[in-house]
Amino acid sequence: MHRKVRQYIEKFSLLRDDDRVVVALSGGADSVALLYVLVRLGYSVIAVHCNFHLRGEESVRDERFVKELCHKMGIELTVADFDTFGYAAEKKISVEMAARELRYDFFEKVRLGCGATAIAVAHHRDDVAETVLINLLRGTGIRGLHGIQPRNGAVVRPLLCVGRDDILEYLRSVGEVFVTDSTNLSNDYIRNKIRLDILPLMREINPSVTATLAESAARVAEAEKVYMRGIKEGIERVFSVGRIDIKLLLKEPSPLALLHEILSEYGFNGSQSEDVLNNINGGSGKEYSSATHTLTRDRDFLIISETEKVVSIDEELPTDGHIVTLYGDIYAATQIFDGNIEKNKNVAMLDVDKLKKPLRVRTVRRGDRFSPFGMRGSKAVSDYLTDIKKSLPEKRRQLVVVDADDKIVWLVGERIASQYAVSSHTYTIVRFKWKAK
Repeated sequence: MHRKVRQYIEKFSLLRDDDRVVVALSGGADSVALLYVLVRLGYSVIAVHCNFHLRGEESVRDERFVKELCHKMGIELTVADFDTFGYAAEKKISVEMAARELRYDFFEKVRLGCGATAIAVAHHRDDVAETVLINLLRGTGIRGLHGIQPRNGAVVRPLLCVGRDDILEYLRSVGEVFVTDSTNLSNDYIRNKIRLDILPLMREINPSVTATLAESAARVAEAEKVYMRGIKEGIERVFSVGRIDIKLLLKEPSPLALLHEILSEYGFNGSQSEDVLNNINGGSGKEYSSATHTLTRDRDFLIISETEKVVSIDEELPTDGHIVTLYGDIYAATQIFDGNIEKNKNVAMLDVDKLKKPLRVRTVRRGDRFSPFGMRGSKAVSDYLTDIKKSLPEKRRQLVVVDADDKIVWLVGERIASQYAVSSHTYTIVRFKWKAK
């Protein structure tokens, strides 16, 4: 066991000989074996234990056990107590996810506090096999098939080279006991169903199925490096500043794989990627939404934009001589007109006497029209924005300043309405400035 783990640590450069390591110690067989192995290999360790108070007396028993174990071994131990149910309710997440967040936040806090370089957790080869099967059932892509990786940031997994049976045999050989989490014996959870029901059936076909799945996951992880290099190069060819070039995308060896890798970063799922590709030759205006972003077909591009949290703005703009800060980094102030007109589309200078106050700022609405300065007659705002090549997401986010009758006085960042322009007779102006993002 010591030789295998040492070689694995060296192979993946998980730890240096002089590293201090935080060891996640639940009291179960895996974490106890991890602690023993790292101590026997000469690493400086500090143990950490989380009491999530999810299993009543068992949680108390586990904490008592790890305290006795660390005292016997002369190892420093830090224990954290969590109100896991309360945290889950506050964050509106599952209890399992809450425990995960609390656990890893605590581990990292301890690591930084004691100057450790790594956090060692006790995942082993059987966990890799279970994870691969879970991800297959959930339909994840190539990233889900690489299983559990040896390192994730400061978190290292030195026991991935051994299986559960190896761990139990090791503990018997050193004469060490451990505690058992009763929830691991129930098949109410998907991982337990795989561990207790599915894998035993698979072992009837292949007695070494967990090792086989772990080895396959390792090969997939290596192949993924080549895949991701190709994906990165493809993304550079077709995607820039939130815009996917449709013609270039369709020339790629696998448009679907490339599209999925791009869109997944913005919260879109695999079925949405397929739907986008199946309808990619449709007209402009088709939209898809994730929890955070919107994908819009606009001419020859797929445009990804952050979903606006505010779709309607209605804020009164004071014009009393003071500079005020408004929605969207718009600043306004009244001042005496000195005859100089700033030639900057992010600045609007309007004749106060021509304005019907109060003024407001809002997003553009369907049917909005205005009379662009320097042009004859009025024009639909949507047509104006189309003429200047604004994308559909940009159109939706377009701000306008309107007067008390809801008439547009300034298409923010573009043009003022001609009837409010300053003239040789103007005495006082309101000056708007937009700090474009």
